[in-house]
Amino acid sequence: MSDFHSLKIAAVDALTPNAVALTFEIPDGLKDTFTFTAGQYITLKHMVNGEEVRRAYSISSAPSSGKITVGIKKVPNGTFSVYANESLKSGDEIEVMHPEGRFVFEQNTAVKNIVAFAAGSGITPIMSIAQTVLEGHPDNTFVLVFGNQSPQETMYLKAIQELQDKYTNRFFVKYVYSRSQEENSLFGRIETSTVNFIVKNKFKETTFDAFYLCGPEAMINTVSDTLKNNGVAEDKILFELFTSSDTEDTVAENLDGKTNIEVTVDDESFSFTMDKKALVLDAVLKEKIDAPYSCQGGVCSSCIARITEGKAEMVKNQILTDGEVAEGLILTCQAHPLTPTLKVDYDDV
Repeated sequence: MSDFHSLKIAAVDALTPNAVALTFEIPDGLKDTFTFTAGQYITLKHMVNGEEVRRAYSISSAPSSGKITVGIKKVPNGTFSVYANESLKSGDEIEVMHPEGRFVFEQNTAVKNIVAFAAGSGITPIMSIAQTVLEGHPDNTFVLVFGNQSPQETMYLKAIQELQDKYTNRFFVKYVYSRSQEENSLFGRIETSTVNFIVKNKFKETTFDAFYLCGPEAMINTVSDTLKNNGVAEDKILFELFTSSDTEDTVAENLDGKTNIEVTVDDESFSFTMDKKALVLDAVLKEKIDAPYSCQGGVCSSCIARITEGKAEMVKNQILTDGEVAEGLILTCQAHPLTPTLKVDYDDV
């Protein structure tokens, strides 16, 4: 489940003064392992300053490219993002997990009209999705609303312009800048008026099949709520958080006692006792069990497992559907055990 493969960096390309793109060499023997769907992410594992660091980054290259490229924006006081921007170079090797994620686009025979709202590094999966949509059918259209501070801080600006040149009549971009007033761009942030401008004005004659939202939680909530207020069905709105607001753990406050837990990972079972106030993933990792994980913040899907006995409650859930939760799936990084016994299976997902 948590198998990593050592991949060599084929190229490190500057995207902005504070962001780079890493492209990995994929050996022939791992081509199938690293086959991906537009919108998925990979988890990178590396030693930085003597400590193991794991981070999830969306794949920005299209599946048709035969490449795996991720964009990494430097985060102030960040660990891996700073290291990637300042220290990594072509030829370095990093441990990489196979592609994962549910924020995807899969082309079928039907014509698709797609809209994406992205902010900052939220553009990375959107780049892969946009290219795949435009390649998928000669009548597909793609509308991108992209928020940044300025053109200089806009990741993949050149690649977006190249897509515009190639798909002039099918790829439409509206830039939104919060610190720079530019011709043919909106000033400020992506907000309710921005969404209304797109769906009720600029493209009011277009029926869109799906809306992809990627960026900070506040932006995603604003865009999602506005779309719903405009009559867009919830199942047409897909989102992926790059950051999530802190949520108070009210679940743990009401729990006492211990749980006997059994964990299945890679066909091996492990048993131990944990405090109900602890999160399942934290307890699993404390036992040195190699369970899959990445963000540990409830914004990726790496740590999903299935409950086969007992009950658990999640502090927050922005990944799993109600149906999946009813089937017993949990984000182990967000889950507290509720019962004296709990069995979770990382393999059965």
